[in-house]
Amino acid sequence: MKLLFDLFPVILFFIAFKMYDIYVATGVAIVATIAQVAYMYGRHRRVEKMHLITLVLIVVLGGATLILQDETFIAWKPTVVNWGFALVFFASHFLFGKKPVVRRMMDQLIQLPDQIWIRLSYLWIGFFIFSGLVNLWVYYNFSLDTWVNFKLFGLMGLTFLFIILQGLYISRYTQETDEKTSIDSANEQQEKP
Repeated sequence: MKLLFDLFPVILFFIAFKMYDIYVATGVAIVATIAQVAYMYGRHRRVEKMHLITLVLIVVLGGATLILQDETFIAWKPTVVNWGFALVFFASHFLFGKKPVVRRMMDQLIQLPDQIWIRLSYLWIGFFIFSGLVNLWVYYNFSLDTWVNFKLFGLMGLTFLFIILQGLYISRYTQETDEKTSIDSANEQQEKP
C-alpha cells in the first residue's frame, strides 16, 4: 500500500498526460505531490525527507515547465532526484560517522560485514547515476510519449530489478552472518557453567 501511495503523483501524472498533455500532467503532479505531503503531515505529524525533496523539485522544476512552457524541466526531475541520492549516498561515506546511508536504512533488518555495506553503498551510487543517465537518454532520443511511459514503467522496472539483484548479492553474506551468529551463540552457551 505504501508503494502505491508513494507512486500516487507519478500515476496521476501518467494518466493526465495520456488524457491531455505534458503541461496538464505537470500541474496534476504538482497538486498531487502537495496533497500527498499534506496528507502525510496531517496524519503522522511528520513527512519523510524523500517526500519533501520530491515536493521541492516538483514545485521548482514543474513550475518552470509551466511558466516557461518547456517540458525539459520536468523531464530532468528524475535525473536530479537520482543524482541527488547518489550524492547523499557518496557523502555519507565521509560524513555522519562514515556510516553509509544504505547501512543506516537497513542495519536493523539485516547484518552484513562492513566491507559489504560499503560495496552495497557504491552499487546504489552507481545505480542512481545510471538511472539518471538513462532517463536523459530516453528523453533526448525518443518521443515525449515514450519518455512518460519510461518514467513510470522503465524507471520502476529498473529499480525492482536492481533490488532483486541486490537481494541475491547480499543473501550470500546474510547466511554467513546468521551462521556466525549461531556459532557464537552456541559457543557462549557452552562456556556457561
